[in-house]
Amino acid sequence: MMIDRRAALSLLGGAASFSIHPAFAQAMAADAGPTDPAKLNAPPVVDRGRLTRIADGVHVIADPRINLVPNIGIVEGSEAVLVIDTGLGPANGRTVLEAARAVAGNRRLILTLTHFHPEHGYGAQTFSGQAEIVYGEAQAAELKRKGEAYLAMFRTFGPAVAAALEGTAIVAPDRTFAGETVLDLGGRKAVLREMPAHTAGDQVVILPGERIVFCGDLVETRFFPIFPDEDAKGSRWIDVLAALEGIDAIRYVPGHGEIGGREIVAAVRTYLERVRLEVKRRIGGGADEELVDREVRPVIKAAYPNWDNDMWISFAIRVFHAEATGRPLKLPAFN
Repeated sequence: MMIDRRAALSLLGGAASFSIHPAFAQAMAADAGPTDPAKLNAPPVVDRGRLTRIADGVHVIADPRINLVPNIGIVEGSEAVLVIDTGLGPANGRTVLEAARAVAGNRRLILTLTHFHPEHGYGAQTFSGQAEIVYGEAQAAELKRKGEAYLAMFRTFGPAVAAALEGTAIVAPDRTFAGETVLDLGGRKAVLREMPAHTAGDQVVILPGERIVFCGDLVETRFFPIFPDEDAKGSRWIDVLAALEGIDAIRYVPGHGEIGGREIVAAVRTYLERVRLEVKRRIGGGADEELVDREVRPVIKAAYPNWDNDMWISFAIRVFHAEATGRPLKLPAFN
């Protein structure tokens, strides 16, 4: 299921002050990776039947390893229940709201998002009037600046994605915070912390009592990290991952893929460090982005044979090349 990437980019016209990488649909292509393509490219539907308890009062609607379906958190306190991400579009949002309400009963709901991307937060409208919606200031600003452009682009990703986004309205948060805030859910605290790298407004959710971290797309298990636009920063991402590893946690919930321990964070950091090193080795000889990409991409792909969506390797290469040389970011071309 492919799109004309130039057409997707043209949808943004002069309306956006950022350069978007028009290649999300590549993640839905048959050559996206070793996972069965029929499963990887299935309709992006959140399955409430995959609700799993990972600790006392902490639940995850698990990603079935389908593109554009995230891991979704539901965290209980005696007074409130926190929902982390909504899935893609209002129908998925309703599924998540129903699951959260079944867990919460009469307790009040709070919704937060790990970042503004459509598969994580474009079901938020279903929570309006049903929950307090809380985002970091940077995420709220990024949603305002980019939200409609991303919605337009995602609608080009094929009938299933367009159907999931039918009737989507982008909603602003009820409350924002800067840097970090602590939510008292009643007998359980949840720390929301801004840690931008994948986007300008990434935030993680830390449950210090349970030693659990919801990472959003800063961490994906066996997926190549996504660099969606110019606000994704390679070296800063490495630093953020090192900071995540330094948190006193035993379980990390990635944005996509299987839940794990500190090793899944370290795997992403090591990958990014490997790409950065391979790029820097070639820059000394004056190699441009195209040559570096041609040389580095097969080396990295061979080193990570079990990771999915390998088209994102080229974006990582281009980002690190731009960071090392100070040149403008030059995106890869797809036929």
